[in-house]
Amino acid sequence: MDDSLALCRMMVRDGFTDIVATPHQLGRWETANSPADIRLAVEHLQQRLDADRIPLNIYSGGEVRIDERIPRLLQSDGILTLADGKRYLLLELPPMARIDPDLVMPHFTAANVRVILAHAERYESLCEDHNAAAAWLDAGAALQLNASSLLGGTGQPPMAAAWDWLGSGWISLIATDSHSVGSRRPRMAEAIDLIARELDEASAKTICIDNPTKVLLGEELDAL
Repeated sequence: MDDSLALCRMMVRDGFTDIVATPHQLGRWETANSPADIRLAVEHLQQRLDADRIPLNIYSGGEVRIDERIPRLLQSDGILTLADGKRYLLLELPPMARIDPDLVMPHFTAANVRVILAHAERYESLCEDHNAAAAWLDAGAALQLNASSLLGGTGQPPMAAAWDWLGSGWISLIATDSHSVGSRRPRMAEAIDLIARELDEASAKTICIDNPTKVLLGEELDAL
């Protein structure tokens, strides 16, 4: 709890008012982080934030490893959508495997959820072949980048891909993917400033503020 509160204080200093907690689900976390456990943990954290007068609202969510059971698990409350809103699913791919979006995206469409591809710039198959990234867009997914990648925190190839995709108007959202106050801390304010300088303030606002708000509200995302 102390670590969580320290991270939340850091996020408030970084400008946040609302955040979605996205612990991993499925994959190697198959038996951990059930929706009920996540919701309860978020409730307890919110109670502490309120008691300590830390002005931050926490919402339940998950970063869900791709799995053939996802449509069924959505129906049975086996996994979480972002902000528990039943509208957006944060999907994680294997880091090095190539997956054809045309084979999997129809299942998400049938389940009436929009896929947001987590840290898209970190998948080797997409980073090395931008046509593969475009295929996910064409299939209906939204691409999300980590703020730290834009700042070089995950190496040169992900940073190059991130900026190329931003310039092409492919990116819908920037997220922190923060895990702690240490090496994986939130760096959103730095990313916003850099995007505003390299592109423009309107683009920074769309992908760092407006579209994340639309995810919370279950609304359609704006194009960059």
